[in-house]
Amino acid sequence: MESSPLISAGLPVALFIIMIGIGMTLTVRDFRQVAVYPRGMVVGTIAQIFLMPLAAFALAYLFGVSPAIAVGLVIIAACPGGTTSNLFVLLARGNIALSIVLTVVASLITIITLPLFANMALQHFMGTAEDISLPVGKTIGMLVGIVLFPVALGMIVRTRKPELARKAESVVSIFGGVVLAVLIVALLFGVRDQIGDLLKQAGPSTIMLNVVGIVLGLLAGRAAGLTQRESLAVAVELGVKNATIGLMVTLTLLESSAMSIPAAVYGVLMFPIGFLLAVYGRSIIPKSNVQTTASQPID
Repeated sequence: MESSPLISAGLPVALFIIMIGIGMTLTVRDFRQVAVYPRGMVVGTIAQIFLMPLAAFALAYLFGVSPAIAVGLVIIAACPGGTTSNLFVLLARGNIALSIVLTVVASLITIITLPLFANMALQHFMGTAEDISLPVGKTIGMLVGIVLFPVALGMIVRTRKPELARKAESVVSIFGGVVLAVLIVALLFGVRDQIGDLLKQAGPSTIMLNVVGIVLGLLAGRAAGLTQRESLAVAVELGVKNATIGLMVTLTLLESSAMSIPAAVYGVLMFPIGFLLAVYGRSIIPKSNVQTTASQPID
């Protein structure tokens, strides 16, 4: 499953612009709040790093998938949240600062944990092991270039021109929604000849993994006493994975097209499911709550 030029070239540019807009909705206070009250970060990180791969092991047995599909399922579950998760959190009116922190923290931690879980799956399902290492420099560069730098730019704009930042918020949401809609269409079009076969091989287990991640995030957030906005951020981070990393591990490092099927299916289906989660978030969280929370001082 290869990315079309629209996705490989256009998506990073669109995400860069969107992250600037997201930065315009944030202040240093928002990130201070995550640091002062780190429960959401701890809950989200543990769920994303450890619980999701364990859920994938369980689903592989539940659905009786082939060994290669089982390994691929564990690998996509062990991947961190993608940068587009921050956009979904914005659309869902979740806690964007928490989402960004979870994206960065999980992406750095999975440099170590993803190879560990991948080898556990290989040994358990196929009786083999591979020397897997993720590109540390490339991962950090991606986080700085597509997440941290544009968000910092947006926060600077908000500090210097708050009125412009307030006007940009609705524009960013509309632009983000359009980008996601175009992306969904492009992804479906790109696999139009394979989608039936892909869904047949890994569809049920992969869809269930996505749903389990979202439900797990919401339940873990509620159990830990997180706010609705924090729980939504955790749920999106667990449900919207960086499928590109999953494809890189399975196709480039493991050289297995069969193992790449779960990542390919997940990379397509997480967008419409995530979009539904965004609609759900907007239905339960009034816009006024987002603005009120952002303006509250920290005790």
